[in-house]
Formats: sequence, structure tokens, C-alpha cells
Amino acid sequence: MAADLDIRNVNVVRYIQPLREGGSLPAIVEADDEFHYVLKFRGAGQGKKALIAEIIGGELARAIGLRVPELVLMNLDDSFARSEPDEEIQDLLKFSVGLNLGLHFLSGAIVYDPVVSVATPLEASLVVLLDSMITNIDRTPRNTNLLNWKRELWLIDHGASLYFHHNWGDWKAHAQRPFPRIKDHVLLPRATVLPEAAAKIKEALNQETFQKIVALIPDDFLEETSDDLTPEEKRAAYVGYLQLRLERLDLLTKEATDVQ
Repeated sequence: MAADLDIRNVNVVRYIQPLREGGSLPAIVEADDEFHYVLKFRGAGQGKKALIAEIIGGELARAIGLRVPELVLMNLDDSFARSEPDEEIQDLLKFSVGLNLGLHFLSGAIVYDPVVSVATPLEASLVVLLDSMITNIDRTPRNTNLLNWKRELWLIDHGASLYFHHNWGDWKAHAQRPFPRIKDHVLLPRATVLPEAAAKIKEALNQETFQKIVALIPDDFLEETSDDLTPEEKRAAYVGYLQLRLERLDLLTKEATDVQ
């Protein structure tokens, strides 16, 4: 049985600095629990869907034994926008008032370098298959979205995953598709135990796990004027999609093996 899951809720008390290397302009902030976080804004490019993908991708990774910084829901009030002199950041803060998502900031972490960084064959294989399942197009040598912290591999930024949710009408068809872009995955050369990783994923994940992870998504993230689906209908679609991807895991494993 899947363990109970929870996601804490904190308040932003200090905006420290933007991370301009990120396309969506995330920022390092301090919360009222006195920890620092990388704040992902609801008002950024892909909006709340990127935050949903972050929750699902991050918690799936955690469920199969990979390292992911703690995810927290972060309340942002309008005082930050009023006091920010940079117009671009001011607009981002203004459009992000309310509930956002944060990842615990790993001080001293370094960006994954395929030449020198640490990643075991099993870790690499798990990441490759996870990204195949959630159709993560953003784990390439150009932008790894991986960190080495204390000589361990940590996963960040799953916001470009699950792109089927930009068109709810054909999510079942999306779930049946291969993922040819796995050929560009930064960890593919190190993913030498893909069948072992697939077996571990099958043991760790099931419909109950998917339901508990999807239940972490706030209704606020799921409510949009661009469609007429209810939050519960969307949660059911996410669970159904993940279940179908898990059922296709052997095919995804073969696809990754064939392009190595």
C-alpha cells in the first residue's frame, strides 16, 4: 500500500534573487519556516500546468527511490510586486499572487555535468524510464535539470512534462504514444540496467500511488477558464494517463534500449 503523502504550505516572507538561467524566471525566496526555496511562479510561461507537472513528476520520482528536493505550496502576497523595481519581475509577481510551488533550495549544489558528475547505472535507468512515462522533454545535455549535491544525484524541474494536459481532449491517445525524444536524454548513455529499473518501477507504482500523488494538487491549480473540466475530472485523467503509461513500460524500456 502506498504511504500517505503530504505537501506543506508556507508563506513567502522574502524575495532574495531571480534565477535568470531559468526560462520561467524562478526565484530564490525565504519562507516563514526560515528555509530557502526555489519558487516556481503560477504567472510564468506555462502557468499552473507547469506546477502540476512539477508535483506529479517530483513525487513519482520520490516514489521510485530517486532524490527530489522537498516540494511545498507557497503563498505569495501582493506586497512583493509593489516593492519590486524590475518591471519584468514585478509583472511576474503581480500575476502570481496566491498559491505557487517551491522546491527546497540545495545550497552548494552544482549542475549535472555528463563528464564528471555522479549517477549510478540504476539511478540513470530509473530517470530515463520515469521521463519516458511522463514525457519529460527537458532533460538533455543542453539543459539537464539535474543537480549533484553532496555527491548525490538530485532531480529538479519537471514542469515540461505531461504535455498532454495542454489538450485534454486526446489524453488517452497521448498515453498510447511512444516517446522518441528519449534519444536525447542526458542520462541515456549511463542507463545500462533498464530492465532492472523497469522492475523496480512496476513494484513501486500502482493506481493507488497515482491517486495519492494526484490528490496533492490543489483545486486552485486545476481550475481554469480555458476548459470546462472539474478538478476531479482532471485528477481522474491524470491517474488514467499514468496507469496507461505504466502498462506500456515494457515498450518504453525497449524504445530506450533501441536508441542507446
